[in-house]
Amino acid sequence: MRDFSAMKRVVIKVGTNLITRDNGIDEARIVDICRQIASLREKGYQVILVSSGAVGLGAKELGHGKKIAYVPMRQACAAIGNPILMSHYRKAFSIYDTICAQVLLTRRDLNNRTTYNNLRASVSTLLTLGVIPVFNENDVVANTNEIGEIFGDNDRMSAMIASKIDADLLILLTDIDGVYTGNPKSDKDAVFIPEIEHVSGKIMSYAKGAGSTFSTGGMKTKLMAAQIASMAHCGTIIASGYEKDSLIRIMAGELVGTYIHPEKKLTQRQRWIINNSHVGAIMVDKGAKKALGDKKSLLPSGVVGVVGVFDAGDVVAIMDTDGFVFAKAVPYFNSTDIALMKGLSTQEAAKAISKAHIDCLFRPEDLVLTDA
Repeated sequence: MRDFSAMKRVVIKVGTNLITRDNGIDEARIVDICRQIASLREKGYQVILVSSGAVGLGAKELGHGKKIAYVPMRQACAAIGNPILMSHYRKAFSIYDTICAQVLLTRRDLNNRTTYNNLRASVSTLLTLGVIPVFNENDVVANTNEIGEIFGDNDRMSAMIASKIDADLLILLTDIDGVYTGNPKSDKDAVFIPEIEHVSGKIMSYAKGAGSTFSTGGMKTKLMAAQIASMAHCGTIIASGYEKDSLIRIMAGELVGTYIHPEKKLTQRQRWIINNSHVGAIMVDKGAKKALGDKKSLLPSGVVGVVGVFDAGDVVAIMDTDGFVFAKAVPYFNSTDIALMKGLSTQEAAKAISKAHIDCLFRPEDLVLTDA
């Protein structure tokens, strides 16, 4: 048995394959998922649902049966499919006297500190009211040509949501019963892995292939999602949504699916920094790299270069003179000012940008080491 008794907040991600059929939505499957979520809510859990399926439903409504590569068409299908998907969830949840709410996100919404804090506040209010937030990526407006604008798939989006709203457990429901050493659909020698302490390179090598026609994920993206969640001290279960009462049994501690254990917990601010897309970079010398690794502040004298354009408060990459990114940070100054201050003492730097006094460019609490 697994002990999940102390857990309170759970994020559940439902894949496209689980809730759609060749001719559209699988109403019985959605009703069953909603029944289990309502049951968990009655047991005192706060549940957030991340649901794929809007693009596929929109495509089927249009009679489009092939994978969609053309971005405007995918956006159109999402616009058609989103209200269809939510109408089914609303109908199914109402059977169990449960209210649901739609939340559409782009990655920029999480990257921006103000909208991120607004999101946390609204989600916390919904959960306090007993409402089930239903998340999906806002494909209709996401700019797929801009770095950091899209999540890429709902597996990673669900992990970022779990990380940023302090969830205790992420459950990724799919069409196989967990992680294997190979693809169990094609490899008869594939061995099931019930527990994973750390998502290593070896574990990642077991994941091959992408999703189906309208899904964008696969086992690799689920393991990547587990890595994101683990940094927030959030465990992940990868399990089959076809298993009877899988959600209820998972939270009861039954050995359903593969459990990926959480890593050392980062602070909420650290998680926000590390999961954000950086908008530029600061290049530092060897001495500064060592100082940052020793949990010290970055001084202007340690900076040798600035890459890109960014504002004070943006998340930037920190790289060494070989171009290797080893950290992310939130500087107190914009790229123009830092470029003027590079290599100077704090007194010289203050004069260079007409400031009365400068202590540092950022402090240890504004830095997360990604690979020192």
